[in-house]
Amino acid sequence: MSKRSFNPSVNRLGAALAAALVRDAEALRIGVSQDASGVTLIDAGIEVPGGIEAGRRIAEICLGGLGTVSLSKGEGVWPWIVTVHSSNPVLACLASQYAGWALKHDDFFALGSGPARALWGKEEIFGEIGYKDHSTEAVLVLEVDRAPPSALLKEIASEAGVAADKLTVILTPTQSLAGNVQVVARSLEVALHKAHTVHFPIHNIIDGLGSAPLPTPHPDFITAMGRTNDAILYGGTVQLFVAGGEAEAEDLANKLPSSTSRDYGRPFAEIFGAYSGDFYQIDPFLFSPGLVQVAAVDTGHTFIRGKLDAALVAKSFGVA
Repeated sequence: MSKRSFNPSVNRLGAALAAALVRDAEALRIGVSQDASGVTLIDAGIEVPGGIEAGRRIAEICLGGLGTVSLSKGEGVWPWIVTVHSSNPVLACLASQYAGWALKHDDFFALGSGPARALWGKEEIFGEIGYKDHSTEAVLVLEVDRAPPSALLKEIASEAGVAADKLTVILTPTQSLAGNVQVVARSLEVALHKAHTVHFPIHNIIDGLGSAPLPTPHPDFITAMGRTNDAILYGGTVQLFVAGGEAEAEDLANKLPSSTSRDYGRPFAEIFGAYSGDFYQIDPFLFSPGLVQVAAVDTGHTFIRGKLDAALVAKSFGVA
């Protein structure tokens, strides 16, 4: 007998979480407004303070309501850890959280992440995973320091197939506390994306957990971006539970860690500068957690590969 498949709506789940975010806006120190287009804008750190809890909840919205994000006590130079878990990691991470929707209007550019991507559905990954969402509501998250122009917001709503007043766009600057958290909460997502890149059968990943240390935000964009990346590349740990053959699980473990990249070993801001700020020149194999565990559920064996670099993380985080 074949097992039942589950295809929840990431937008319906995400919209409910976004509505709760709006209700709690005062306590979370976030701003809520309606653009001239009719789109609801949530400011999580541009004109308002925002905070860590706002970032944690936004990260769960990015996961389309199919994952949990929590903070726990760390050790040494990593006093706090951001942990993410999903029992539906393919949909949560690849169909929702991954920043795969390129948005441009005049001089404004951003990569959209979150549930609305699954309504737009024009990325190749959706054909590969066989998922297309259906919802009258949509939520999108942008890592930006200014609001998108109204014309672009209208276009997003149209491309997602929803009325403008049914679209919520959440703005999380990289330099903010909320933006800091929602990026570091992508440890599991980058592992899923790399597994896809190395051609592992993606639906064989049936559960997953990831964690990474929480850095202090920095007012300089490059430094702030470097810290959130270093948190995962050199301080992140992921465990994937996979079905299928043991040899395939071991092969994934061998290929998954960030240390398999030619660019491994330097702070991300330094790597970014070495490529003159051209993100796409960086070796894509770098984007993965430092330490990985791949558990073959059919045999009960676990393969652990990679390493953590506490000294590099401390240097990146500005620990004195």
